[in-house]
Amino acid sequence: MKRMPSRVNQQQAREFLREVQPFLKSDRPQLVFDLSQVKQLDSAGVDVLLHCMTEAVRRDGDLKLAALSPESAIILEITRTARLFEIYDTSTDAARSFTSFLPNFVRNQINRRPTVEEERTAA
Repeated sequence: MKRMPSRVNQQQAREFLREVQPFLKSDRPQLVFDLSQVKQLDSAGVDVLLHCMTEAVRRDGDLKLAALSPESAIILEITRTARLFEIYDTSTDAARSFTSFLPNFVRNQINRRPTVEEERTAA
């Protein structure tokens, strides 16, 4: 979970991107950005969010937003970018959404019956 600064203008957006870059370069990054403190979000800030989402998805990961301040929620709605993100009321809820996926996936793989092709290959 990474809390975004109160002002996300061009300078702050670049600094924020530098801070999260190591996480974006990891395999399957699962990021949560907390926007509760954001009072000003300009186009550079929106661009950083979109860039981070693109980089995370490119590496089979995801970026979720949490605790949007009223100011950030308005900007994301006006720019029509809110619909591109999963948005949660709290950072905890956003983080939990990642952990709930893996056990179901693993459970489905374990309980999955092999296909006829897989059974032939195994024999």
